[in-house]
Amino acid sequence: MKKNIILRSLIGAPIGVVISLLITIIISICIGNGQYYAVPRELINLCGSEIVAVIVQLSCSLIVGAIGGASSIIWGIESWSLSKQTLVHMAVLVIPYFPISYLLNWMPHHLYGALAYIGAFVVAYVGIWGSIYISIKSKIKKMNKYIQELE
Repeated sequence: MKKNIILRSLIGAPIGVVISLLITIIISICIGNGQYYAVPRELINLCGSEIVAVIVQLSCSLIVGAIGGASSIIWGIESWSLSKQTLVHMAVLVIPYFPISYLLNWMPHHLYGALAYIGAFVVAYVGIWGSIYISIKSKIKKMNKYIQELE
């Protein structure tokens, strides 16, 4: 089990970096002035330089990705209900993600900004979870149909 958690963390870490990079590219495109915004200006001010801010953001993206990868082990705990797996998985993700997001200035530093950020996280989580659930349910339906045809 520990080996599996470590392996999934090692796979998840670079995925976290890629997702972070894609987000910065999308943000830069949306701003639309031809500049690349690697990190929020507030993080640069906090870190003292852009390169230090990029290194901090990269490190935190590795951590978030590793946690995301390792947390996938939760879906293999067959003794847990789907509801319990979902709630625990979501908590494992949001507990470190929220303070990292706050520290890196990925969210506004006021109550409404934090609530909106958590709301967006929950909506995204539910959307991804729901689409995966529907996909798996469809595959199971097809497999059951195929099995019935064989009988």
